[in-house]
Amino acid sequence: MSYFDNIRTFVRVYELGSMSAAGRDLRVSPAVTSSRISQLEEHLGVRLFQRTTRSLTPTEQGKSFYRGATEILESVERAEAQIVNMTENLKGSLHIAAPLGVGRRLIAPQVPDFLKEYPEVSVRLRLTDRNVDLTTEGLDLSFFLGQPEDSNLRIRKIADVPRVLCAAPDYVAQRGMPAEGEDLVRDGHECLNLRFPGATEFQWLLSTPNGPQRFRVSGRFESDDGDVLTDWALAGHGVAMKPVFEVAEHLKSGALVPVATDTPPEPIQMACLFTHRRMQDPKTRLFMEFMIDRISQAVRAAPATV
Repeated sequence: MSYFDNIRTFVRVYELGSMSAAGRDLRVSPAVTSSRISQLEEHLGVRLFQRTTRSLTPTEQGKSFYRGATEILESVERAEAQIVNMTENLKGSLHIAAPLGVGRRLIAPQVPDFLKEYPEVSVRLRLTDRNVDLTTEGLDLSFFLGQPEDSNLRIRKIADVPRVLCAAPDYVAQRGMPAEGEDLVRDGHECLNLRFPGATEFQWLLSTPNGPQRFRVSGRFESDDGDVLTDWALAGHGVAMKPVFEVAEHLKSGALVPVATDTPPEPIQMACLFTHRRMQDPKTRLFMEFMIDRISQAVRAAPATV
């Protein structure tokens, strides 16, 4: 058994917290998984996990080795992707998910360039603002804004995306211009909220002189489609919190104006989510690297404020 396979197995056991779960992910038996970990521990001369009949906990040495091991795997994956790019014709379908705004404005415009470079690959792009399950829905890669719920998946951060609170001039004329987050709550402003499964309340994370603070906002308008919120804001129905790149053209034209500018929203993380097994597919790795490069350029080019 190769040392590299042992490292890959260790990483999946660490991330999934279970020998059996890692074995299923790598398509090997629990016995093989356990054997690989034992071989690695013997080679290193340390215990990587504390094992009981009910739990598996990484040791301090295991935590330290995990950080280095993930860097090794990611470096090898990048090197493999470069070699494949030079020596093979990629074929097959890619199943990608992304939030509506990210997908429409940042990913979809770049897909033709990727397919032009790899003519035997096809892309199935699914746009939705709901949380998706990569494993059960057969996805290769998912782009997202915020923090993922499933910590067992791998994350590749792309950028911190600036956001803005904005409303139509007609709304401001009727309801007044809120200066800060407290005004939104105290004055009962109509806040346009993105509905997530299981959400019972809405809290906007804003930057205040005392640091980031959550404000519990309310409103009669909710949707699981971010573009619907933009349309409602343009029609004068309330205040929306949006990534700047999604509403930059409306801010520039004056169709929307920034509000509560004394307490602007905290930036939101944009990243991609994948399983370690999916990254073994060269076309998935290449698509991810291609999109990360293009999206990073677009986010950097967009103004932090308008």
